[in-house]
Amino acid sequence: MRIPILKLHDTLLISIQWELDDNTALEFQEDLLHKIHETSARGVVIDITSIDFIDSFIAKVLGDVINMSKLMGAKVVITGIQPAVAITLIELGIRLEDVLTALDLENGLEKLQQELGD
Repeated sequence: MRIPILKLHDTLLISIQWELDDNTALEFQEDLLHKIHETSARGVVIDITSIDFIDSFIAKVLGDVINMSKLMGAKVVITGIQPAVAITLIELGIRLEDVLTALDLENGLEKLQQELGD
């Protein structure tokens, strides 16, 4: 099952609604990078509110997605990080340095628009 990627102006919106398996995570990575390239998106908001658990592979893919998006010129905001996910990311040594975060999608969009100067 592929994760939907929606376009709103120059921003891509992703809401991950289920726990990711390895294959879905890799498909998401590829789909997002292609969508950034196709649309010339300046920003990406990834909402992970529904994710209660994250393993080391999914954490690595998430970190890679963020870094790859930044290399392609898109600023990334992660929203809805659950406490257990935050703990796991830190314990695994996944440092989301220079990544904007917000508690919810609405705040994430506001933060991204401020960052982009809109």
